[in-house]
Amino acid sequence: MSTVDDAPVERGVRLAVDVGSVRVGLASSDPDGLIATPVATLARDRRADVEIPTDLSQIVAEVRERAAAIVYVGLPRHLSGAEGSASEAARAYSIALAQAIAPVPVRLVDERMSTVSAHHALHASGRAGRRHRSVVDQAAAVVILQSALDGERARGRRPGEPVPVPQSPTGPGEGDRQDAGPARPTERTTE
Repeated sequence: MSTVDDAPVERGVRLAVDVGSVRVGLASSDPDGLIATPVATLARDRRADVEIPTDLSQIVAEVRERAAAIVYVGLPRHLSGAEGSASEAARAYSIALAQAIAPVPVRLVDERMSTVSAHHALHASGRAGRRHRSVVDQAAAVVILQSALDGERARGRRPGEPVPVPQSPTGPGEGDRQDAGPARPTERTTE
């Protein structure tokens, strides 16, 4: 029986998310998975009185609009490989995201040094250090996604660890599968 881990990499847009405590960076690839480009830096919505935080709903909208095949979420680890509180936060965010975009799969990928690499790239491009804050998260998402794309090409399979979608209390439903194809764009209306 085939699992997500040994399934071949299929054509489709990939998204990457860099989860921070204040901001979330978002990057996207072309359908062939050749190059990662920045999409947005989203403010984290920490309100407890909302069902779906605005940052998460914006990512869901991007997944639907782009008909994304997969979303990679950066998993911050210490240089030793150990996980800390930032890893816990990224894991919790990835589970919420996986539930919101199912059946589109979500995978956690090691993001050690992605923010440092993003700062170096921004500095090398001539962007002043004080202006990094507004774009460093999306630049980090680009680093995460490009690393995942390179891993796909090198191994012929999706890198990282699949994020399971918790079973609903009523049993498995359509949104609980992580091995289905990409989401389809939703119909838009203007009001």
